Amino acid sequence: MDEQQHPIEGLMRTAMEAIQEMVSVNSVVGEPVETPDGSVIIPVSRVSCGFGAGGSEFEIAGKSKGGNEDEQMSPAFGGGSGAGMSVKPVGFLVAGNGHVRMLPVDGNALLDRLMDMTPQLLSQIQGMFEKAKKDKKPELD
Repeated sequence: MDEQQHPIEGLMRTAMEAIQEMVSVNSVVGEPVETPDGSVIIPVSRVSCGFGAGGSEFEIAGKSKGGNEDEQMSPAFGGGSGAGMSVKPVGFLVAGNGHVRMLPVDGNALLDRLMDMTPQLLSQIQGMFEKAKKDKKPELD
């Protein structure tokens, strides 16, 4: 077996190196910005990457170097690769005054807030039921 690298490997390596150069930790969690009141704001994004590569080997017929009419088949390779990246802002982490909050960018802030409050709401409902059970006394005939 030939130890030589297959051409598709070179295509894939080039595309992956380009993706590595584009994507960094700063693409997801941005540089912190300090406000005059001492709060720190950190942008947060969602990064999606896609990659594809493909190729084919085929043979090309041609004349031999000596000019003979005998057809000689030589292998050839054709291929390509591509990559894409999407960066979508998600929100901002705001740290200050002893609290850390996530401020979402999109219009679903109400839904996000409800999701954050769900554990607290469930605890309060559970407490109400337990209190109702304690307050209810068994009736004696």
